[in-house]
Amino acid sequence: MVLNVPGLVVMAGFYLLILGTGIWASMRSKRAEKTCTGDGMEITLLAGRNINLLVGIFTLTATWVGGGFILGIAEATYNPTLGAVWALMPVPYVLTFFLGGFFFAKPMRENKYVTMMDPFQQKYGNVLSSALIFPALVADVLWVARTLVSLGGTMAVILDLSYIYSIIISSVVAIIYTLLGGLYSVAYTDVIQLILIFVSLWVCVPFLMTNPHSLDISLTAYNQTFQAPWVGTVELDEAGKWFDDFMLLALGGLAYQAFYQRILSASSYTQAQVTCFASSGFCLVLGIPSVLIGAVAASTDWNSTSYGLPTPYERDQAGSILPIALQYLTPPYISIIGIGAVAAAVMSSMDSALLSSASLFSSNIYKNIIRKQASDREMQWVIRISVVVVGLAGTALTFLDSSVLVFWLVGVDMSYTIMFPQLVCVLFFKVSNGYGATVGYMMGIIMRVLSGEPLIGLPPAIKFPGCRLDAEGKLTQFFPFRTAIMVISLVSILLFSWLTSIIFNKGLLSERWDVFKIKRKQATTPRAADGKRTIPENEDGSVAKQLLDTTSC
Repeated sequence: MVLNVPGLVVMAGFYLLILGTGIWASMRSKRAEKTCTGDGMEITLLAGRNINLLVGIFTLTATWVGGGFILGIAEATYNPTLGAVWALMPVPYVLTFFLGGFFFAKPMRENKYVTMMDPFQQKYGNVLSSALIFPALVADVLWVARTLVSLGGTMAVILDLSYIYSIIISSVVAIIYTLLGGLYSVAYTDVIQLILIFVSLWVCVPFLMTNPHSLDISLTAYNQTFQAPWVGTVELDEAGKWFDDFMLLALGGLAYQAFYQRILSASSYTQAQVTCFASSGFCLVLGIPSVLIGAVAASTDWNSTSYGLPTPYERDQAGSILPIALQYLTPPYISIIGIGAVAAAVMSSMDSALLSSASLFSSNIYKNIIRKQASDREMQWVIRISVVVVGLAGTALTFLDSSVLVFWLVGVDMSYTIMFPQLVCVLFFKVSNGYGATVGYMMGIIMRVLSGEPLIGLPPAIKFPGCRLDAEGKLTQFFPFRTAIMVISLVSILLFSWLTSIIFNKGLLSERWDVFKIKRKQATTPRAADGKRTIPENEDGSVAKQLLDTTSC
C-alpha cells in the first residue's frame, strides 16, 4: 500500500479549516476581553459565561462524541465476544446529561464556580483538594490519549501514514488552536467538527451497507454466519458487568471538568439545562452510524476482500475496525470522507480535554495555592503551558497501547469510582467534611486497585462474587464491583463525616486536633442558608473571594 496523496490533501484542508476557525475564535476572545468586566482567566476558561445557546449545544455534544465514542462503539459491535448490546456509550450519555441538567447544573451555577473542584477547595481546603484534583487530571490525560489513538490508527489504515506522524500532527494542531483562544476557540471549532462528523458518517453508511462483500445485517443480527451475531447477548451471569459498565458511563461523565465547563459557560441556568437536554438527543443520533459500521464488519466475508484472512478480530485489530471497514468495503473517496469524521471527532474531544485539565491546574492549583496574586497575563501563560504539558503527556501515552476502549474505560473508571461520590457529597450533603472525604478517597483508590483490571493486566486481589475467566481467557469481575466501590466510597464519606462532626462538636476531642476546622465551618452554615456564600476563616479565604467574583459581557 502506498501513501494516499488525495487523502492527505483532504486532511490538510480539514486541518487548515479547523485552525482557521480557531484563529478567528481567538480574535473574538480578545474582543471579549475588552468588553467584559470579568478577569481574563474566566474569559479564557468559560468564554465570559456568555456562550451562545446553539454553540453551547454543539460544543457539549462534540466533547462527548469523540474519536473514542465513534471507534469504541464500532469496536464493541464488531467484537464477537461483545456485540451491540455492549456498545453502551450513547444511551448512558442521555442519563448523564439529564442528571447534569436537573441536579448538578444548579448548585454549580448558583455559586459561580470556575471549575468543578472549586466546591472542594472552598469546603475542604487546599491540601485535600490538591489530592482530589489528581484523578481528575489523570482522567483528562487518558482522554487525550484515547482520542489520539483513534485517529492515529485510522490514518495509518486509510492514508498509510505513519501512526506516529498521524498522532503528532493532530496533537500539534489541537494544541495550537486551544492555546490561541481558550473556550472560544474550542467551542467554535466544535461547531465545524460536529457538522463534519454528522455529514461524513452518514455519507459512508449507505456505501458500507450495500457493499458486495457483506451480508444483510438483518440476517446476521441473530444468526451465526462469519462470526457470532453482531447484536450480542447479555447472559444472566453477565448482567452485573453490563449494569456496571452502564452506570460507569452514565455517572462517570458527571465527574469530568469538561462537562461543567460547558454548563458554567452558559448565560443562564435555563440555557445550561436546554444545552444538556438537546445534547443527549444528538449523542443518540450520532451513535447510530458506528453501530451500523460495526454490524457490517461483523457480516463481512473478509476472505473475499483484499484484506483477506485472518479476520481483523483474529489479527487483534478490532480496535481499528471502523477505518478497516472504510478502507476495504467502500470506494477510496468515501474512505477519505470517513477519516474526516474520525479526525473531526478526535479534535473535538482532545481540545476539550486539554482545556479541562488546564482549567483545573491553573485555577485550583496555581491561582489558589501557588500564586494567589498572579496577574491575568501570568495566568494566561499558565493556561497555555498547562495545555502544552497535558497535550504532550497524552501524546506520549498513545505509544503504550493501541486500544481505544482501554483508555476510555480506565479514564472514566477513575472518575466514577473516585471522583463521582466525592462530588455528590460536596454538592448535596452539608454533613460532608475533610475527614470523610479523605477516608472515602482512600477507600475508593485502595479497593479499585485491589479489584484488578484485565484491560491493563492487573490481577484482582479482591474477588467479588462471580469473578471468573471471560471469553478471552482474562480473569474478570462480573459482579458490579465498580458501582459497589462507588457506593462504599460515598457511604464512607458520609459516615466518617458524621462521626467526626459529632466528635468535635461534642468536645470529645479538643478543637486543636481539628485540622479541617469543621466546627468553625459549620458555624457559618446559617449564613449560607440565607443564600450567601460561605467564606472559610482559614487559608481558603482568597478562594472564596475569587468564587464570588462575577463576570458579565
